[in-house]
Amino acid sequence: MKGQSVETLVLPAPAKLNLFLHITGRRSDGYHELQTVFQFLDRHDSLSFTRLATAKLDFQCSDPQLENDDNLVVRAARALQDWALANNQPAQGARIILDKRLPYGGGLGGGSSDAATTLLALRQLWQLSLSTEQLAQLGLQLGADVPVFIHGHAAFAEGVGERLTPVAPASPWYLVVDPKVHIRTATIFQHPELRRDCAPVNSWDWSTQHTENVFEPLVRRLHPEVANALDWLVEYAPTRLTGTGACLFGSFESQEMARAALARMPAQWTGFVARGLNESPVCQQLRQASTDNLTNHD
Repeated sequence: MKGQSVETLVLPAPAKLNLFLHITGRRSDGYHELQTVFQFLDRHDSLSFTRLATAKLDFQCSDPQLENDDNLVVRAARALQDWALANNQPAQGARIILDKRLPYGGGLGGGSSDAATTLLALRQLWQLSLSTEQLAQLGLQLGADVPVFIHGHAAFAEGVGERLTPVAPASPWYLVVDPKVHIRTATIFQHPELRRDCAPVNSWDWSTQHTENVFEPLVRRLHPEVANALDWLVEYAPTRLTGTGACLFGSFESQEMARAALARMPAQWTGFVARGLNESPVCQQLRQASTDNLTNHD
């Protein structure tokens, strides 16, 4: 970040894993009461933000299929413009370029992370006076996973995923496998066979050994290719589905062990090795950008 102009920010949008995922009940509005632990990965999309002289939003994406106004990046930027206008702060514009590296629709939180990085970056670039909690509330309107990326710390999450308690799980090396299956989150959540009666666990004594991802048995039955990938990876390491899938992950003690398993992965899938992170690199880099900016003005 050092040396960057205050007119431009280049930031990552990290992936996340759900180290477990329970459903403890269903609310009257149809939403599910969840418990999960989010941890970040050192694998990410990359976004560039350049402040414009007008209120125009110019969005470009390396994947043409995602270059549209429904992209969460554009929706996040517009939500922040709307907030600024509603709070008597001038609407500003930006050119935003998204380099999409994470698989989307696989449970890695890529879209939510892109939205969170957009909100964090534009708050700083536009010098808007809203707190991180206000920003998280804005993000929650875009998606339940957005707040954890805004707060930027590994967290035990409850509610629909918005009530966060910071935690510090171990940071192993992960092999993340994408079996190239598209799973519709809404369909899985509505499935009659989904388990919704998990006993609540506490943020201070959860463990991977005594938790599970309740979506995994259902996804296994509905998507044999995901089941095949889970059965393959568990031969090398403890393995679990992330989110509602289709991506899954195995945890390893070393990068070398994870890479050795990746080298043996069947060719019909894709995958990558990444380290678990308990602090988001976005927050680290924004702090550094602020420090550099102050230093440059001394």
